[in-house]
Amino acid sequence: MSTPRPRRLNDTQNEVARCAEIVAHLAETQPHYSATRVFLPGQRLLLYTAASIVIAATLWAPFATVAAIVALLSLVHLASFVFKAVLVWIGAEPDEEPPPRDDAHLLPVYTLIIPLYHEATVLEPLCGALAALAYPRDRLQILFVIEEDDVETLAALPKLESAEIIRVPSVGPRTKPKACTYALSFARGAFVAIYDAEDQPEPDQLTRALDTFARHGPETVCLQARLNYFNANETWLTRLFAIDYCLWFDYLLPGLDRLGAPLPLGGTSNHFRTETLRSVGAWDPYNVTEDADLGLRLAREGYRVRTFASTTFEEAPTTLGPWLRQRTRWIKGYMQTYLVHMRAPGRLWREMGALGFWSVQLWFLGMVLAGLVNPALWILFATWLVTGQGALGAWTGPFLLALSMVSLVLGNALIMFLSLVAPLRRGWFFLVPAALTAPVYWLAISLAAWRAVIELFARPFHWAKTRHGVTRFSPRAGRSVRT
Repeated sequence: MSTPRPRRLNDTQNEVARCAEIVAHLAETQPHYSATRVFLPGQRLLLYTAASIVIAATLWAPFATVAAIVALLSLVHLASFVFKAVLVWIGAEPDEEPPPRDDAHLLPVYTLIIPLYHEATVLEPLCGALAALAYPRDRLQILFVIEEDDVETLAALPKLESAEIIRVPSVGPRTKPKACTYALSFARGAFVAIYDAEDQPEPDQLTRALDTFARHGPETVCLQARLNYFNANETWLTRLFAIDYCLWFDYLLPGLDRLGAPLPLGGTSNHFRTETLRSVGAWDPYNVTEDADLGLRLAREGYRVRTFASTTFEEAPTTLGPWLRQRTRWIKGYMQTYLVHMRAPGRLWREMGALGFWSVQLWFLGMVLAGLVNPALWILFATWLVTGQGALGAWTGPFLLALSMVSLVLGNALIMFLSLVAPLRRGWFFLVPAALTAPVYWLAISLAAWRAVIELFARPFHWAKTRHGVTRFSPRAGRSVRT
């Protein structure tokens, strides 16, 4: 896909057709990677066959069948948490510190793509953070990507040096990956990064990314910065969300990196070699966790995705409703991504190898099933407390109860321990009390997982927008919690 000259704001001729072409590009050129279809016919047949076998077995031997299913899911639940523990152990190694730079005059052009939709309330701190980036203005291209009908954001957007405005035509689906893929064709930089509207990246993040690219060579085409929250200490929910991000971005993703496994990207602060990003078709407009999908696609094409030790601070949802909608979208996107990449398991194995294949199973399938199964294990435990025996009767109850209790207790003990460890790398000791309630947080994740299953069938491409600018913590005040 060639890079056209930047359009003026009112240069809209043929842009609708061009946007529609970009939206359809991945589905037409690499349909095996596109999430436009949730289930392929073969996957539907497999799903219906499995459901039929389970129903028939349940009618023939109900207790034994349900016991076997719960036992299998209990093992998957436990394996997912053990995998996390291993990644934390691997990811806990000290970070490499790059040498100081003395070649600012040689820095390449860097493009920042910033999708905005109804974000007028956060534009001032966003522009302040972008202005604070330690990068030459004449080698920085900032693309504010705004939906065509979002006059509110457009009117509130301050003027910023090196910034250009890209108006996205009203072509469905209305998703962040569609906007980013459309904006990519305007990018002039050799490197491109994605930031969200409320992001506050550390000022030296771009140069640290370039240092990391140089250290690892041309096969490394994408880097993931660390993410966390400037309002981490606002509510119980933001504290647990911050713990989640400490675990995810400070330990788990670095663990995958050092293991050499595929790395599912986070939704922001992804840094790419621009031409490679274009060559793989950029983001899938129909996948609501386009970042995780892109990380797997890059790995399947033989490229490396790595992490680096620079943090971007975001705004965490402060109440359950927005958090639940956001988490539901993430889990739904993980389901989409897993279904896409498991359309041909043999091909996935050949392209990723055994390590990559099983990492996908434990990361994507394991995490989704852990959320779905967790309530069932608690129900079995509650039944035992009330009745004194397993929920499936005297014959299968003792075995099933023992297995599910090991999975429940050990799994929740592991997640509580990891939640206690997670904030220590940053010195955020104020999060430790909240870590003791991590099992309650995981029950909330289970609610989001079941909502995601419903949405996957009812509205697979629906993008639940997270409202920003509602926290009482300012981004600059929040920076005081950093190490």
